[in-house]
Amino acid sequence: MTWPEGPGVVELPDGRRVRGRGLRNPMPDGPEPDLGIYLLGREPPAVAWEHRWVRWHDFRTPADTGEAIAALALAHRRAADGRVEIACGGGIGRTGTAVAVLAVMSGTPPQEAVDWARKAYHRRAVETPWQRRWVRRVEAEIRQA
Repeated sequence: MTWPEGPGVVELPDGRRVRGRGLRNPMPDGPEPDLGIYLLGREPPAVAWEHRWVRWHDFRTPADTGEAIAALALAHRRAADGRVEIACGGGIGRTGTAVAVLAVMSGTPPQEAVDWARKAYHRRAVETPWQRRWVRRVEAEIRQA
């Protein structure tokens, strides 16, 4: 079962849904995720569901692009029929960057993905110039994932 409409839930261009959120905020009402992808500089707190940690410091790009793309490819696959949560500390920059990459995985051209994420997810998604460049540069890694 995928996410119902709700806070942070975004429908990707291919119809899959993911929920973006900030871990500093309370957990939204509703069902728990089936899979969480946590984009943080240090290991996330323990959760009761399956999760992956991607080392990714605030306002930066992931420490390991291959690891990040693999985790986001897993998220994209699992979002077809499950509840996938993408989260960082504030739920805007890193999460928005990941949502933009998921849009690319869903068929959006990389040069359009940041604008798409800002319209569909959060107006300040993908906060830094290097995050914007990273979204445009990961297409080759996405094809290999």
